[in-house]
Amino acid sequence: MWNALIREAAAVGRSVRRCFTEAGPERETAVQSLKAAGAALLAWALAGWWWNAPMALLAPWTALFLVQSTVYRSLLTALQQVVVVVTGTLLATAALALTHDTMAAMALALPLTVLLGNYARLGTQGLYAPTAALFVLAYGTYSGFDILHRLLETLLGAAIGITVNATVLPPVHSGRVHHLRARLPRDCARLLHEVADGIETSYDEERARGWYDSAVRLADEVTKLRTARRWSDESHRFNPGRRMRRSAAAPPSAEWDFTWDRITEHIRAITRSLSEAVSYPESALGVPGILSPLLRAAGDVLDCRDGADDGHHRARQSLQAAVAAHGRLAAFLAEGRREAMPALGGLTADTERLLDDLTMVVDSWDDDATEGRARSSPRA
Repeated sequence: MWNALIREAAAVGRSVRRCFTEAGPERETAVQSLKAAGAALLAWALAGWWWNAPMALLAPWTALFLVQSTVYRSLLTALQQVVVVVTGTLLATAALALTHDTMAAMALALPLTVLLGNYARLGTQGLYAPTAALFVLAYGTYSGFDILHRLLETLLGAAIGITVNATVLPPVHSGRVHHLRARLPRDCARLLHEVADGIETSYDEERARGWYDSAVRLADEVTKLRTARRWSDESHRFNPGRRMRRSAAAPPSAEWDFTWDRITEHIRAITRSLSEAVSYPESALGVPGILSPLLRAAGDVLDCRDGADDGHHRARQSLQAAVAAHGRLAAFLAEGRREAMPALGGLTADTERLLDDLTMVVDSWDDDATEGRARSSPRA
């Protein structure tokens, strides 16, 4: 337990240090936390100190929870919370008016508000329906004046929370998309090079299974990329300050995700075929002289993406080498060696699909480079 506490303290220390030294999730969390605290203080200053409202607690309570991770989520949460608080208050008021007894009113109102709180459209804010009802039932404040004040103070807190979140360093979550966009080609290239080196001599079932597991993790990275893109898109919705924030360039289109989904799937299929081919003779598969150079050249294609013209040229050369190696692999298959047909046929089809998508990637890089030169060149 003591060692676990030490490790946890060290992890917290690293997070605090990163918060001050580099941009990232730690700094974003700290900023959002300080904004939430500031919004709650401002709401209390207006409702409790200046206005001296009878239900002043509701304003900072609402403001605190409406400084969400995106402006869009703040707006959505505000709508949900206002609906929940008003509905819970009205149900509790009606129960007290009917029964004139706190216990009986609780028995009548709480089951309804708890059921309302589980309504999926209200999200996590549904919990506040029974909470709002309990405020009314426990304190017995259910006159028209009290209901009006609850609504006004909830609206005041919502307005302050949304305003603070939208105007003070409004959150824009695009860094994760760019990080994964840069990481995926590198990780794919690294795995292709590792497989190429591994099959150059010999490999066993355990090593092939390790390659397959790595390929599955690449597919998981594409799923993370899609999630990060949705988060980035949401952070730009209804965000008035997104143009004022210093952020990375706009992320690539969703078609980019689909292309890399296919590429990672092809790599996974190749590693699966290699794991199935362990039982075949190495000479029958022609692995050392054909497949290894093919996979290494395919990895070189992905490793050449550095934004420079020379990188594009090297990527094109590597792609041509991979295509030439695939031609030799297809010719080997055409010889019809019966003992190699099942594994070799799968590898030939998998690598062909991989090269087709790599051709699309290299063409898109060439188009980007041409467009960049056109933008930078002076007009005639």
